[in-house]
Amino acid sequence: FKGKKWKGEKRVFDTWFDSSISELFIIKYKKNNEFFKKAYPVTLRPQGKEIVRTWLYYTILRGYLETNKPCFQEVWIHQHITDEKGRKMSKSLGNIIDPQEILKEFGAESLRLWSAIEGDLSKQDLSCSKEKIRAELKTLNKIINVSRFVHLFEKPKKAKLTNTDKLFINYIENLTEFADNNYKIYNFYHPALKLRHFLWEIFASHFIELIKSRAYNQENKFTKQEQNSAKYTLHYLLERFLILIYPIIPQITTVIANESNINLLQSSFPQAKKGKSNLKLIEKIMEFNSLVWKTKKEKNFSLREKISGIEIPKFLNDFKKDIMACHNIE
Repeated sequence: FKGKKWKGEKRVFDTWFDSSISELFIIKYKKNNEFFKKAYPVTLRPQGKEIVRTWLYYTILRGYLETNKPCFQEVWIHQHITDEKGRKMSKSLGNIIDPQEILKEFGAESLRLWSAIEGDLSKQDLSCSKEKIRAELKTLNKIINVSRFVHLFEKPKKAKLTNTDKLFINYIENLTEFADNNYKIYNFYHPALKLRHFLWEIFASHFIELIKSRAYNQENKFTKQEQNSAKYTLHYLLERFLILIYPIIPQITTVIANESNINLLQSSFPQAKKGKSNLKLIEKIMEFNSLVWKTKKEKNFSLREKISGIEIPKFLNDFKKDIMACHNIE
């Protein structure tokens, strides 16, 4: 090359030059062989839809050329987080939300819960706003309050379940199967919706109200066996709920589960047990409860005040004792 004059490149260099070996770098390729053998190929590559042709292709190609193995077992292609007007967030538009601000104002768990509940990110863009993220703080507070109530009672080692308790345990077993099937295909949206519904509408609003008198048993209307069944089921439902929603909000669930000496990080995902209960009866109980509460409100009665003239439907006879105690029906 004598006599040649070299000129520096003026074009922008491909800043993604070494991104295609990102998975090799992260799992310590050529640095920690023991760790690498355990981790490679990695389980999942989550990534945005706009870089399939570039980042995904380059990574698969370079990883395979280097190791003679596919570098991922599965790839999860997701859509975009947009601003309130539906525009993709970008620095040039100035419409981004600083994650550090979100963490400081609302914490990571509210952000995680919002991202799961807002929509199915694998199928649609999600519109983001601070107000939506703020709203999920209510659900986190609800989890804490329900947990505090449940931990007022010591969990019996075993219990002979009442019909009411069997019904609600069978419900969450059914929810366990649903969550498991959806998590396997990286669908967090539908489990998140059902789990939030279970927490607010079923567990807190109806089951706890239904068995509160039995759990306290201050007037000795229930046997010790019936009381233990209520305590056992409260803990069972809470613990299972924490396990099911742990993949979405791992921090708050870990702290609460630790109070019950449960290590969620090391726990296996539960295998759902098929129950024989007619789960539609839960809806019937909820409808009846709402009817009684509405009637009391119209009569300007407090919720604990005695009420007469209300007939419990025959199809709810298996739960009659709890229903009468819940509403103080004469």
